[in-house]
Amino acid sequence: MLVCPECAHEWSPSVAPAAETARIYKDANGNVLQDGDSVTVIKDLKLRGGSGVVKQGTKVKNIRLVDEDHDIDCKIDGLGAMKLKSEYVKKAL
Repeated sequence: MLVCPECAHEWSPSVAPAAETARIYKDANGNVLQDGDSVTVIKDLKLRGGSGVVKQGTKVKNIRLVDEDHDIDCKIDGLGAMKLKSEYVKKAL
């Protein structure tokens, strides 16, 4: 057994550490999202710091998933780069 000198945690060197599980991103309907998918906004979203609005039905192409509070990183035509929450989009067909 090995012992950590700082916290006294003990472990066996023969046991491999557990692999981290990948986070699964789901849209408002429960469909699994992946990088490069296209999504549609399901409700009007007000933009912070401005008077603009992302309208319901706006299609967003080529999303990128990130491990943050707003988990979709994308570019919207006419508005530029922004982050969205997956609970406010649905996967486009």
